[in-house]
Amino acid sequence: MPKRILFFLAFIVITVSVAQQKDSLSIKNGIDKPSILATHHFGIFSSRINQNFKIQPDSKSIFTISYVSGNTFHPFVETYIPKDPTVQKEQSQLIWYHRNFNFIDQETTPADYMNIVIDAVIKEFRATINIPINKKHELDISLRSYLITKGNYLFSPFTNDETIEWFHSNIAGGEDPYGRKYYGLNQVNFKYTDRNGRVLELHNNDFFISGIEFNHFYYPSFLINKKKNVFANIGTHLGFNTSKYNPSLDIGLSVNVIKKLILKSNNEFHFAAGTSVLRKNIINFGNVMDLGNNPFLATLEGEIEFTKYTKKKHYNAFGINYQIQSRYNKLKEADYYKLIGKWKEIHGGWQHGITTLYKALSNWTFLYTYGHPKYKISLYLKEDFRVNNAPDIQTGIGLTLPLCK
Repeated sequence: MPKRILFFLAFIVITVSVAQQKDSLSIKNGIDKPSILATHHFGIFSSRINQNFKIQPDSKSIFTISYVSGNTFHPFVETYIPKDPTVQKEQSQLIWYHRNFNFIDQETTPADYMNIVIDAVIKEFRATINIPINKKHELDISLRSYLITKGNYLFSPFTNDETIEWFHSNIAGGEDPYGRKYYGLNQVNFKYTDRNGRVLELHNNDFFISGIEFNHFYYPSFLINKKKNVFANIGTHLGFNTSKYNPSLDIGLSVNVIKKLILKSNNEFHFAAGTSVLRKNIINFGNVMDLGNNPFLATLEGEIEFTKYTKKKHYNAFGINYQIQSRYNKLKEADYYKLIGKWKEIHGGWQHGITTLYKALSNWTFLYTYGHPKYKISLYLKEDFRVNNAPDIQTGIGLTLPLCK
């Protein structure tokens, strides 16, 4: 077993071992939401901001571990981006699949070149420690790592290729609508060549620790109205990316507002909205891949959660979350890029490996949490209804435990 996997497992074992069974959690603190960030093939290499929909710092330190599985599929596609403004203007007059840019001679028609193919089930393992500082401040430290897999059915029952294509063939979508069967099911093909000629390539069972994040949350009194059950928090974010493809530092800011509605039955609704902006690669510590030439990632997120309490004061919470994230690449290039792929062989979506880098990415997440005084367990299903396969479908599970004081 690689040393990096042993290191990560050791971290988990040591942290869980200090969980104190006699301690208990604050039974409900706003909306329960583990990290539901998408396993995007660029996003896994940098920090991203998970909106915080709690109403106050927890009363004691807590530990959360989560396991995520996401299926991403993009057939091989090549891209030429002309550099000459005259050529750019000419190509912008044509719809993208009719562009006739002559990319053969770099001297007469200089252009940037990229290619990408992504076919894998990406697993995320995330460990997070949340430390209350006082009644207004808390610190959240998160270690994220990833495993690239073919999608074994036992460990990926909902996100493996066979399940997805069975759904397409028998329920919705039609027979092999995006070319998975054409290229072959349950395999790994993960390679990206950026516009600078650098190559990112991963293989089956490749594991890497992607980074560590430090998130500080402030719950200011002037933004809180307890009579109306309106709460807010402001987050500042610092992320160190540690993979060999993107050794760098990110910084960010987030703002979140939560409304609590208590029903006559003492059950609850929570409504939340948040926004954030992340400055990627504010400092680079070496040669980094071009994982999108848009330096900022902005996010809007909203969620509705209903909580039903049991007679023992445990609870079941059901949530629906919507998130939209800004594009990875600058939009203007989509006006004149030239894409080359197997459009005749693939029914649809052959261009998605590149076109989705120029589109805002959105997804819906359906969450369930069981709350117990000793622990919380959360399950979720994330679906990309725009069908841009970034990822197509994603599932996750998170376990939260109290830590020693």
